[in-house]
Amino acid sequence: MYIADLHIHSRYSRATSKDCTPEYLDLWARRKGIGIVGSGDFTHPAWREELAEKLEPVGNGLYVLKKEYRIEDNTAADTMQPHFVITGEISSIYKKYDRVRKVHSLILLPGLEEAEMISRKLEAIGNIHSDGRPILGLDCHDLLEILLEMCPESVYVPAHIWTPHFSLFGAFSGFDSVEECYGDLSSHIHAMETGLSSDPLMNWRVSALDGYQLISNSDAHSPAKLGREANLLDIGLSYEELKEAIQTGNGLEGTIEFFPEEGKYHYDGHRKCGLCLAPVETERYHGICPVCGRKLTIGVSHRVEQLADRPEGYRKEQAAGFESLVPLPEIIGASVGLSSASARVEREYRNLLQKLGPEFSILREIPLEEIRSVSGILISEGIGRLRKGQVTRLPGFDGEYGIIRLFTQGELDHLEGQMSLFDMSEMASNEMKSMQSPGRAGERGGNSRQESEGQSYDPDEGIKSGKIPDFRQPSEQLRTGASKLAENEKTAGFPAEILGTADAQKYTWNENQRRAIESIDRVTAVTAGPGTGKTGTLAAHILHLLENRRVKPSCITAVTFTNQAAGEMRERVRRQLGKGTTAKKLQIGTFHSIAWKILKDSGVEFTLAGDSETRDLAGRIIKAYGLETTVSRLLTWISNYKAGSRTLDFDVTAGESEHDAKLRNAFQVYQSTLKDWNALDFDDLLLEALRIARERAEENRKNMDAGQFSYLMVDEFQDISPLQYELMKAWNEGGKELFVIGDQDQAIYGFRGADAGCFQRLSEEFPQTCRITLEENYRSAPQILTAASEVISHNPGGKRQLRANRPEGVPVRIVEADSEMSEAIFTAKEINRLAGGIGMLEAQEIFPEREGRARGFEEIAVLYRTRRQADLLESCLKKEGIPYVVAGRDDFLMEPAVRGTVSFFKSLVQPDNLLAGQTALKLLWDLDAGDMTKSIYQNMSDKYRPFMKKKKPQKILDEWMKDLNLEKNKGIGKLYRTAVFYQTMPEFTEALDLGVESDLKRCGEKRYTSGAVTLMTLHGSKGLEFPVVMIYGARKGMIPFESEKYSSDEEEERRLFYVGLTRAKEELILTTSKEESSFLKEIPAEAASREKARSHKNMGNGRQMSLFDFMK
Repeated sequence: MYIADLHIHSRYSRATSKDCTPEYLDLWARRKGIGIVGSGDFTHPAWREELAEKLEPVGNGLYVLKKEYRIEDNTAADTMQPHFVITGEISSIYKKYDRVRKVHSLILLPGLEEAEMISRKLEAIGNIHSDGRPILGLDCHDLLEILLEMCPESVYVPAHIWTPHFSLFGAFSGFDSVEECYGDLSSHIHAMETGLSSDPLMNWRVSALDGYQLISNSDAHSPAKLGREANLLDIGLSYEELKEAIQTGNGLEGTIEFFPEEGKYHYDGHRKCGLCLAPVETERYHGICPVCGRKLTIGVSHRVEQLADRPEGYRKEQAAGFESLVPLPEIIGASVGLSSASARVEREYRNLLQKLGPEFSILREIPLEEIRSVSGILISEGIGRLRKGQVTRLPGFDGEYGIIRLFTQGELDHLEGQMSLFDMSEMASNEMKSMQSPGRAGERGGNSRQESEGQSYDPDEGIKSGKIPDFRQPSEQLRTGASKLAENEKTAGFPAEILGTADAQKYTWNENQRRAIESIDRVTAVTAGPGTGKTGTLAAHILHLLENRRVKPSCITAVTFTNQAAGEMRERVRRQLGKGTTAKKLQIGTFHSIAWKILKDSGVEFTLAGDSETRDLAGRIIKAYGLETTVSRLLTWISNYKAGSRTLDFDVTAGESEHDAKLRNAFQVYQSTLKDWNALDFDDLLLEALRIARERAEENRKNMDAGQFSYLMVDEFQDISPLQYELMKAWNEGGKELFVIGDQDQAIYGFRGADAGCFQRLSEEFPQTCRITLEENYRSAPQILTAASEVISHNPGGKRQLRANRPEGVPVRIVEADSEMSEAIFTAKEINRLAGGIGMLEAQEIFPEREGRARGFEEIAVLYRTRRQADLLESCLKKEGIPYVVAGRDDFLMEPAVRGTVSFFKSLVQPDNLLAGQTALKLLWDLDAGDMTKSIYQNMSDKYRPFMKKKKPQKILDEWMKDLNLEKNKGIGKLYRTAVFYQTMPEFTEALDLGVESDLKRCGEKRYTSGAVTLMTLHGSKGLEFPVVMIYGARKGMIPFESEKYSSDEEEERRLFYVGLTRAKEELILTTSKEESSFLKEIPAEAASREKARSHKNMGNGRQMSLFDFMK
């Protein structure tokens, strides 16, 4: 028979002892008498290295400590050799069925090689470096699927299944059934870990668990806590037999249990109010604390009661047995009236181990007479009572450990020789009976006066008297808000924006939306403020053309600002039309992607010069001509010149300066070099498309047919450049209708050559333009909209008239921190709080104070002005263990190794792109084109070309980093984490070339994570929305942005801030440090609250609490 403790943690987990090393785990396992110990934390790379160094395999899927690391100690038997099995725990926080779920999973593996393989896969999903128990935004179903696919020999067990905050059946974030969590993979779950707050007796009440083995483990965060719960196994020492015992029960003889009342969440209650309640009492109070009026924390006992279909005390036939024990130091402490941590107790503990053997033998097997001969009567009496179950149990609640009493203080006052076992048993029995009486607030330091007077709270009386709020009935504000929301859902814009076009068709659009959707004017210009249903209106207009006016899909083109928006628009239309070819015949894309298609269809031979190639070329030109500028500024100047032109001819003016002459020469060299390489940059792409369109314009006018552009729609019209404006007109020449939609108040790309006056220009050139304004906002809470409208009203144009159609929300929060570091720490901690706590300790502290529901990580976005602001923020999020993705074009794309890598793979995807190949040679190997360098390039291309269609981009980059020794290059690491969002290398390189700000993403550590906080610039947030938005760094110099190198347009900066504010649906938090942004002063006091960043406690340094307090 072996005792096995399979769920523990290493020193790399939060709130763990530094002694959680293989040496001390081995030592304490020998002291306790544990034969099989879980390694814990197999996902942590440093811990795996330590395990590989200090453990040696014994050929059966188990490991033992190497002799040179063994700690010799006279309290641990030399003859015993504990075996290690590779285990770990994973915390999954994700959203499923519209609720945030937080579930912990225990995993057993047959070896370190499998641990390495699984860890590499998990590293592709989230951050496994910051905590031994990693937090992943991964559905438990998907985690189980990964294990089954990669390691069928693995064992998956839902951990501590009743813990309120982090478990399968947890009251706050769990499920009601195994099937609800694991779906089609439910049959692969064979066992459940009961956890400290429940025992088999409680679990037997739930018949749905009859088919599962029940196991128990310590979840120890220090070696001394090993075995506080454990398993009794009658098996051979092998992984296979251990797996069989867990999954089938063959060899699982029973469990050693923590008294469930000791658990921190056994009963319901409020720790701050000192109130501990049984489930039946909680029901009497309707789940509301009678002291403070807030929701009670529901405990394990209550949750079991909710799911149970058997009476209390039910015993399952032929089930494995269990025994409840108390750690020996706690018994010693109780027996001598001292803390279990006292020096005297430690000496006696060591004495017993030296003379009698392992702790479990002392507690379970050694005769009491033998124990008495070594320790005296009190300790042996305590162990005797424990074996008989003669203990008094005071349940734990709301994060506070319960109490087990073996003796009363009166008993300990007797001299050892005068003690009467009969008297003691009788006293213990009486005290146990006293536990049946309700109302233990006083015993917990609460309202002792009321208890002593025999009084209790009557919830109904309290409500009638007005002393206790009636939380059973919604407040007037709640009723009004709900009614208003229900009314809105019957109207126009809300379904279009929130539910999607397909659902929106079941509802009635508001008047101005309908006018836009059904417009038949030659030119229609729609001004659509944020959250007014712009995207839904545009999609509905396309559907109206197709379904009601019977326009052929081949005559319709919709131009979007990003590739992501194009995809979403196409999907909205497809959902409504159903399967078929109609949606596929529509032309939907960005100006650049449509221009690319036109050139290809027209037979124009060219390669596209992307960022890597143009930056390399610009750098060479600057060096050759001695220009006093940067690569970015030169390329911006060239792009703005082209975007505002109608020709590629450079205007030479008389008396030009030397600098202007150099710029002209630089421009000409730039263009001639591209021409030599038969390459076009992004602006040339549009200019060539414009040339082709103008060649066809006359014929289109004669035929009154613009083909695919007969019905042309342009989204985000306010952000188009003069060149794009001309291209729009040329495409629609001879067409039927032009429909543009956008918002002048969201024009934020002036620095890229966008013309915010395009609406005015359109009206001047087409006087008969039909102008429509959408003013009903269906996105943001009134407080958010009030704040945003007041800010933007400081720009010319008068008072903005957006009307909120959501119920009242919470005020906008303006949070001031002392420093940038404090601001970043606050942001990370606040995300933790919004999510309801990502660790046990955080959840315990946070849940009582957060009245709203926990947020999924994907519901939260952090916006900032510049990408560099994200560096400090990212480090804090990693430290906190929060999964995140960074959206937008990052600075890392400008690093030489990254640009060279992108160019190399572009040259393989586009064999004719000689410029890409030359750029790769220069940036990666610092070589110019030549016979010698051709062989280097050829060798690498021969190796990687076959991978282009067979492997995913991240797999290819995995090999690439090894070949070029780039594994530690941070920029390449970020490129690798961007690649995970793409299925093929051609798709990836095209996205890098044609994608704009919000088209690109990278995850916080490596690869994709299903639930993650979004980090992005204010520019990148355009067109998106989130339930919670945090604008980070709203301080002077950053918002509005100020720089010596670049002039700032305050009106455009205010529009950018306005865009950020209006991304928020329900909560908006603005953080600042040092001197706050002037824009914050424009937010009215009635719409915002101000606060100082809280000094959060360091939750990561919490110690593991003692399980028992006998003398309390």
